[in-house]
Parts: sequence; C-alpha cells; structure tokens
Amino acid sequence: MKFTRLATCAAAALALPLMASAAKAYELVIPTLDYRTGPYAPNGIPFANGFTDWMNLLNERDGGIEGVKIKLVPCETAYNTKQGVECYENTKNVQPSGALVYQPLSTGITYQLIPKTAVDKIPVFSMGYGRTSAANGKIFPWVFNFPATYWSQATVLVQYIADQEGGMGNLKDKKIALVHHNSAYGREPIRTLESMSMKFGFDLMVLPVDHPGQEQKATWLQIRKERPDWVLMWGWGVMNQVAIKEAASIRYPMDHFIGVWWSGSENDVLPAGAAADGYLSGAFHAPGDNFPAHNDIKKHVYDKGKGAGDRDRIGEVLYNRGLVAAMWTTEAIRNAMKIHGTKEVRGPHVRDGFESLEVSEARLKELGLEGFTYGIKITCENHEGPGKVAVQRWDAKAKKWSIASKFYEPLRDVTGPLIAEDSAQFAKENNVTPRDCK
Repeated sequence: MKFTRLATCAAAALALPLMASAAKAYELVIPTLDYRTGPYAPNGIPFANGFTDWMNLLNERDGGIEGVKIKLVPCETAYNTKQGVECYENTKNVQPSGALVYQPLSTGITYQLIPKTAVDKIPVFSMGYGRTSAANGKIFPWVFNFPATYWSQATVLVQYIADQEGGMGNLKDKKIALVHHNSAYGREPIRTLESMSMKFGFDLMVLPVDHPGQEQKATWLQIRKERPDWVLMWGWGVMNQVAIKEAASIRYPMDHFIGVWWSGSENDVLPAGAAADGYLSGAFHAPGDNFPAHNDIKKHVYDKGKGAGDRDRIGEVLYNRGLVAAMWTTEAIRNAMKIHGTKEVRGPHVRDGFESLEVSEARLKELGLEGFTYGIKITCENHEGPGKVAVQRWDAKAKKWSIASKFYEPLRDVTGPLIAEDSAQFAKENNVTPRDCK
C-alpha cells in the first residue's frame, strides 16, 4: 500500500513538469521563405531582417501575440521557384500549430503555391506582388495581396506622369517605356499599361531584361535611340543597379525614370552614386527609422543581441518592407484569435483573420507606426485593400529616400475589368465556384 502510494506520488511529480511543459508548448508557426543567397540576396536580406526583427520584438517585448510565442521557421529559397515549393512542403506541417501563413516573396513561388495552399488550408500573404487577380476574394479565398497590386501601382505611376505633364489629356502621343524583368513578376503590369495606352493615347514600349539583369546595354541603346518621354521599371536585385547606371550613362533624366516599389531601395541607387539623384519609385510605406516601433526594436531586440542584421541598416526601404509585412501578418493572427476565441489558431482561423482584418490609423499609432503607412480594411470581395500608392524620390547627396507625392487612388475603372476577366479565367480553368460574399 505504501509502495503504491509512493509510486503514484512519484508519477504525479513527474507529470507536473511535463504538464507545465505541454501548457507552454503551443507556439505560432510562421515559416519565412528567405533568400539570403544568390543574385537577389542584396534585396532579400534586408526584407528578411525587417520581417524577423518585428517577430522578435513581439516575442521579447510582449511574449508573442497575445502572450503566445512566435516560432519562426526560416527556409532558404535563393529566389528559385522550385526551391521555394520545396520549402513550402518541408515547413507546412511544422508543429505545434502547422504553418499559419506563407509570405513567398516571389511572384513565381506565389503562382505555384496558390493551388497548394487552397488544398492545405493555409493563407498566402503576397504583399504587393504575386497574382494581381487574387485581389478577387470570391475566387481566391486563401490569397491576400494588400495593400495594393501591381496593376493598381501601374495606374498610379501613369497618373503621376500625367500630373507632371499637366493632366491626363496630355498623355496623348507621349512615349512610355517599360523595362521589365523577363519573368512572371516583370510581366505583371503589361496588360494594365496596354489598357491605359489605348485609353489615354500614349505609346508603350515593352523592353524585357533576362535574369538576372546584368546585360542591359542593348536595352538602353534602344532607349537612347527611341527617346521615350518616361521610363518605368519592373526590376529586382542586380537588374535595378545596372539599369540606373545604364540610364545615367546615356544621360537619361532620373526625374523621368520610375521604378516599381521593388526597384526603389538603397541597394538600387547607391552603386550609381550622384548620378542616381532624383530617381523615383513607387511606395506604400515611409522610409527611415524615425518611428517609435524602430526605437522599440533597437531597445528590445538589438540591445539584447538578438537583431537579425546590422543595427545601422534599420529603416532602409526593404527593411521597412519586411517590417510592415510582419506587422500586417501578426495583426491578422491577433484578429483570428479574437474572432475565433482561441489563442491556439490554425491556418483556417488565420485566413479568417486576414479576411476581416482592419488596421486603422489609430491602431497604427498604438503599434508605434503612425504615419508609416495607411490604414487598411480587407473584405471577402476585396483582398487588395485600398490600393493606394505614392512616389518616393532619392536624394543622392543626403543618401535617403523621401515621399515625393500624395498617395494616389488606383484607377479601378482600368483594373476592375482586368481583375474580373483574369480571375474568371482562373475559376474556369480550375473549376472554382465563386463564393457568395453576401
């Protein structure tokens, strides 16, 4: 009898730490598809650092999201689509929660994951990239591409050009060139620009640049010959640096050269030195580290030796891009916990958190990001959000970016029909029945 009681007590004593361990075991699994190697690493690294630092900030300062720790699972894609898909397969079932969301950071990888994640019931947050027509939540319930798409950005950049030319009516007979990465990513804006070319009467030159983009002499000789009034660029990585240097070599005016928001980082302009002064790009958030959230990252993450990168690179454009991606991701998870009444969320819960996500200006202030970006509200029908884009300008002397325009509304009369057509074609090809969002 005494032995039995002792055995029972011993078993109970052993169970207590196990139970305590189990109680603490639940973590929020977020894979990070990084590329810190390969030709695109100079741009992939700061994004990954900003994303990781925000997650570490929440863990160090707040104990995670609503007190539940975040478990980051990095996987190196080298910006290679096949490798990215392998990363997905290798991380989607990581326990205890399973992957809660994917940020592929590649249009090619995003296209491959769209059908897979719908089956596995894991949301994709392709922030400002990927398949533009995924903005139609009726047909793409598992994909979110807010705060704006490439097609919206294309309409904004044309509006900016029109403002510099004295109005939309003055676009007639102007010549606009598109220098683009010869990939699914780089080709995304072509249909929108073609539609606007017909609508507003400007001539469009389309000039593809093959991966990785180091050979552009012929492209810029053609630009020198054709003398377009404006040049737009959909580039990435070393392609951006080379394009800006080549533009400078033919003395193309930088204040008439506008990159997509992935062609507007410090990495893209610094190699050209003073010649890059006045270069422009799209933007949906501010540059710089003069926000309370950055101060918190320095205090709670870098002062503890847990920063993902170099302290003096906090606030660079692509660092801030990763930070804002992480912020919206974690706010969606927080929203999922709230609407489902549980902290042990899974992929389907987080999908719901994204689809009813609202991050107001007041909430941005609470997060230490007042004025950093604009408020968003996502709905069943609209997974793109507001679609607003500004233009930023590079000051080579000060070596910094600054917002140089208002935040333009997209031309939805241009993008709407294109999104409807493309998403309907996807639904037909994949036997998708559109949801009734009512």
